[in-house]
Amino acid sequence: MGFLEFSGDPMDWNEIKPHVKYVKEHGIIQFLNNYQRHLERPKDILKWGDELEYMVIRFDHENRKVQVSLRGEEILKQLQTKENNSFANRLTFLWHPEHTKYMLEGIPGVPYQGDMAQFSSVETNMEMRRKEIQKWLQPDEQIITLTTFPRLGCLNFTSPSYKVVCPEFNPICQSLFIPDEAIYNHPRFLCLETNIRKRRGEKVSINIPIFKDTNTPSPFIEKFNDPAAEQAAKPDHIYMDCTCFCFGNCNLHVTIQGSDMEEAKLLYDQLAPVCPIMTALGAAAPIWRGYLADIDVRWPVIVQGVDDRTREERGLEPLKNNERVIHRSRYGPINSYLNTKSRIFNDVNIESDLEAKNILLNAGIDDLLAQHFAHLWIRDPLSLTNKIELDDSKVTDHFENILTSNWQSVRFKPPPPHSDIGWRVEFRVCEMQLTDFENAAFVVFIVLLTRAILKYNLDLCLPLSYVHLNTTKAQKNNAICKEKFHFRSNINSNKVESLSSAHVQEMSINTIINGKKDVFPGFIPLIQKYLDSVTIDTDTNLKINEYLDFISKRASGDYMTTAQWMRHFVTSHPEYKQDSVVTDSIAYDLLVRCDQIEKGEVTCHQQFNASKNKKQDNTD
Repeated sequence: MGFLEFSGDPMDWNEIKPHVKYVKEHGIIQFLNNYQRHLERPKDILKWGDELEYMVIRFDHENRKVQVSLRGEEILKQLQTKENNSFANRLTFLWHPEHTKYMLEGIPGVPYQGDMAQFSSVETNMEMRRKEIQKWLQPDEQIITLTTFPRLGCLNFTSPSYKVVCPEFNPICQSLFIPDEAIYNHPRFLCLETNIRKRRGEKVSINIPIFKDTNTPSPFIEKFNDPAAEQAAKPDHIYMDCTCFCFGNCNLHVTIQGSDMEEAKLLYDQLAPVCPIMTALGAAAPIWRGYLADIDVRWPVIVQGVDDRTREERGLEPLKNNERVIHRSRYGPINSYLNTKSRIFNDVNIESDLEAKNILLNAGIDDLLAQHFAHLWIRDPLSLTNKIELDDSKVTDHFENILTSNWQSVRFKPPPPHSDIGWRVEFRVCEMQLTDFENAAFVVFIVLLTRAILKYNLDLCLPLSYVHLNTTKAQKNNAICKEKFHFRSNINSNKVESLSSAHVQEMSINTIINGKKDVFPGFIPLIQKYLDSVTIDTDTNLKINEYLDFISKRASGDYMTTAQWMRHFVTSHPEYKQDSVVTDSIAYDLLVRCDQIEKGEVTCHQQFNASKNKKQDNTD
């Protein structure tokens, strides 16, 4: 969860405001000092890794109820005991806190490298991480890789349970639905939850369309007995009111180290158009606050949940206390490409901090990279301690603070100071899948795609306005089968002299992933071509092909997405009343089934490759 280094006492937004200009200025200075240190950096080897986020779930089998268990903080202390007593390079995995007490984040202890055999280690490492957590669970608890808990924000959804009387009883998030006790006791998380609201000047307002079934009220309108909620909630939408609704979800990130800054910039650009495709391919979040939604992914919830823009910045009031109108939330697709050959596709107007941009340009930073950071610098720091004055020659805390509170689909990550880590890109859009097999398949697919891009000098870039449009399409109910996405057909051509010569056309995800003659070569055939060009042992090749077969069938619609499988499970449940409501007992049965699928006790052939499992799930 971003930048977790914190020393000193956390500051309230009103305490941060006087220091905003200082932090921004010194964040740029810290970046420039670090940039200079790495100018003569030798070429780096390929290194890559994943981040998985887990939910601790408590089952009450007697009463057919499922809750999130708030013991994550306690479990994390046990998991980190080994880290504190070992050499870092000997650890199999590392553990980090997450925004809520029912979440945990696990990463490999050391990065994977370029050896092809490493690809067969990913799933094994994930399985070991899961087993390590399970050692510390109580008999009624399980660890499940869910994107969102289906009854997050419903009555008594936590264990232990806390009654949310009114927002005033929740000084941190002031939610009608989520108790402050659910938030992890770390300064960054507490600051984000509080200061997003305070900077905005009001609570965040999250509205996502409800799935209209035959008995769903029309219009669908909830009563909250709270004037602010009544005003913020939209008809035919599910309403949520705090940042915890977005940071309380789980996702999968993949980080890849480039050989140098230029390669990292190139990968940043090339992965950006892939993000909407992988968003739809990994869709896993159709249920929100106990209702079926008409979206399949967490994306629009997070976009709204971290939106700290004031009414002036949102264009709702004339500018008086703020510098500019800002057209987008902190969370979203990238807004500018970084590589020189991608410049022509930067067709989205973006706001910039001109002071930061001029400092960067005068220091010799190229105009595209200067524009990138100047755009990020329109955002204020949201989490600070009272240790403001730092040694800019030694640390990059202020730089990292702003960088990691801009949540874009791909993140460009400079080397940390005084480290052997190089220039990296972080692919941030994948949702959690139920099994380690599925999660490993997504990780391996993304990394192998970058190898094919570099090997064959592919150019996937298209106008960013299309990437933004694709991002909107990817959120929809069953987007993988129902939507077509704008994509380049001539990805082998690096000589695009105008937007019209990019040959952008609408394609299905099946075409983009699997290819179609005379239309698009397909990601999987390109990866297969790459695999044929390298030395790879038989076992690793078989494992990779299992992953590619799964991705291929997910793209073709032969296998359901996790979101569609969950939607099907709910609507087929004998207690479901065609009213969009996911009751306690339905959620209980759903998560019992999710747990059984992960353990291999039942299979769901419509969701993933069933070859590893034991018993057919006849309900599907």
